[in-house]
Amino acid sequence: MDTKHSLLQWVEAAGVELRRDGTAWTGACPFHEDTGRSLLVDPEKNHWQCDGECQIGGSLVDWVARIKHVSMTHAQELLCSEAPLSAMRPVEGGGATTVRSLTAPFALGDDDQTVLQQVIGYYHETLKQSPAALAYLRERRLDHPDCIAHFKLGFSNRTLGYRLPAKNRKAGAAMRGRLQRIGILRSNGHEHFRGSLVIPTVNQGRIEHVYGRKIAGKLRPGTSLHCQLPHPPTGLFNLEAIKTSDELIVCQSLIDALTFWCAGYRNVTGGYGFNAIDETHVSTYVQYGVKRVSIAFTATPEADTEARQLAEHLVARGIDAYRIEFPRGLDANAFAVQAKPPHKHLGRLIRQAAWLGKGNAPLRETGTGLDVDTEGG
Repeated sequence: MDTKHSLLQWVEAAGVELRRDGTAWTGACPFHEDTGRSLLVDPEKNHWQCDGECQIGGSLVDWVARIKHVSMTHAQELLCSEAPLSAMRPVEGGGATTVRSLTAPFALGDDDQTVLQQVIGYYHETLKQSPAALAYLRERRLDHPDCIAHFKLGFSNRTLGYRLPAKNRKAGAAMRGRLQRIGILRSNGHEHFRGSLVIPTVNQGRIEHVYGRKIAGKLRPGTSLHCQLPHPPTGLFNLEAIKTSDELIVCQSLIDALTFWCAGYRNVTGGYGFNAIDETHVSTYVQYGVKRVSIAFTATPEADTEARQLAEHLVARGIDAYRIEFPRGLDANAFAVQAKPPHKHLGRLIRQAAWLGKGNAPLRETGTGLDVDTEGG
């Protein structure tokens, strides 16, 4: 964690006058009436301790949490932010502060699209600093830096509220109301995507939809792993590939689509679960001249049925339809996690995709379906 200043600077910023005493520094403890110099600060160990009435101590994070009367998570946000040292003055009266020291990611007068873009940008920066989120991406073979940047992947770590004015202030209430209407906050004030990898659908700079996938291993019973904005999606994921590819890989989920992309197969799109690939998607494929679709749905009976229905729809619109066949019970991501290297084994499955049309499969022309970007594998 980049704290930008030393422990001594943070302590002095709280108004404590420090003097050197051997290897440590001493000063009056701000957490009780201290007429002596009970506070000991050891910058080498990054530790402070009150040897007087308080008998409390801890790390730099503990110091900020106590001096500002905020949670440990909020304190970490303050330390990682550009908040000036002057913001580290103690809170008067001993109560929790209602004035945020952090900068809000959007302005009160911004329109909904600007607000959404700023929040997604905040989540994107949060992911890049989150060991847990980055570890999750590594586990699922989605930690390709170009993928994270290109799709503006993010992570909601429950800290967005620390960036807003307190809800008992007019600006804070208005900002929270806006985020609730957009779908970023729920009616109870909690972040809708909290604890989730956040995947936005961005077309021509506009955020059309947002999907979230919980990354924690242990969740309360009944908690869904998936969430998305409350309004129906209006854009197609990775529309750029649909516009420029004769051959397209179509997945049920965005995680699976990202799996192909990270393995080097960039002509891929995805939906938001079962029955997510509808007439809007197919019409868009026709509009941009897609000739062949390889359906990469999970290898389950339910997904098989959905794949056949989609294939009938595609063939009726003049698009050749094939089924990428994973081992039973696996989806693209689960398969890629087991396969080494993923691009090689996914490529084999693409080449072996089963024809889902009537009669004999048409002769396949050379296209983009197997033009793997080896940098991605």
